[in-house]
Amino acid sequence: MLTIGVEEEYLLISPATGVPVARAARVLAEAGLHPAVTHGEVQRELLQAQLEVATPVCRSLDELGGHLLRLRHCLTGAAEACGCRLAACGSAPFTDRLPVPVTPSARYRRMRRDAPALTDEQLINGMHVHVGVPGRAEGVAVLNGLRPWLPVLTALGANSPLWRGRDTGFASWRTVVFGRWPVSGVPPSFADGADYDRRIHRLVATGLIRDTAQVYWQARLSERYPTVEVRTTDVQLRADEAVLLAGLVRALAARALDPRRAAAVPPAPPEFLQTAAWYAARHGLAERLPDPATGSLVPAAEAAATLLACVGPELTADGDLERVEEGLHRLLAEGNGAVRQRRELRQTGRKGLVRMVTDETAGLLN
Repeated sequence: MLTIGVEEEYLLISPATGVPVARAARVLAEAGLHPAVTHGEVQRELLQAQLEVATPVCRSLDELGGHLLRLRHCLTGAAEACGCRLAACGSAPFTDRLPVPVTPSARYRRMRRDAPALTDEQLINGMHVHVGVPGRAEGVAVLNGLRPWLPVLTALGANSPLWRGRDTGFASWRTVVFGRWPVSGVPPSFADGADYDRRIHRLVATGLIRDTAQVYWQARLSERYPTVEVRTTDVQLRADEAVLLAGLVRALAARALDPRRAAAVPPAPPEFLQTAAWYAARHGLAERLPDPATGSLVPAAEAAATLLACVGPELTADGDLERVEEGLHRLLAEGNGAVRQRRELRQTGRKGLVRMVTDETAGLLN
């Protein structure tokens, strides 16, 4: 069984207007007083209206879900104590006319100087799944195996349809915004770990990027931990949805590490995957999705079923099959975060949307 961990990014918003508020330092300090939060589990992010949590290394999906609920509960209370709300949405549905200031660190200030307008637009939040791997060679095998499935994961986890008070027409606007950075999108294929390291370090050596932390592919090797970091999905409204996606990612990684099963899905050319990623961000679950096994567009439910069948043996081996099946069925029946945000805004308006997003983040709506 591969180990797993999740990082989630959140917005801090006004309970009255849903506009992001720059209170990350206050909320972080308040959360630090909670006995259930340990040092380093909650961190600042690029902008002062964002926070990030990181779970411990987990072995089971039950363990992972427990940590996510614990951290969300603690941060929800800390945010309310500071007069704001915690929102697990992939993009800020509403914004003020003034940009949110960056977090006062040397790294973030350099990013602001390098790309001021782009930095100001980073009111987006992702979910990062870390899967433990034995080494860089195995990590590259996982990256190569994940590539065809990244658009499907993007579509399943789309949760950022709204931006600056309007519907973008995209299910995952975060994917579009984040894709503006130079080293982003679906990663290329690599021959082995040495090939991966040589290519990313050349980008740094030539001065095209400042450091390897600016490698923003949808899946990459971690430079700090022996993990593959999958960053393709928006942060999820509900913790159980995060657990579902993490379970699928781990199963795909396990499949990629099995030499008997890794080649079942043929590699796709880069132009196909880049276009498929954009298509998935545009439509989410509302239209057809690219099927990695055939390269054709199929109904979203069929693409999800193909994914589930593809990793069924791995899910069974980890004892996760029933949980993932139920979670996927619920997601398809009720809609992902993008579907539910649009539906709530249409039915109850701005105040209703703010209430729904913050309640689902806190686990009050299940």
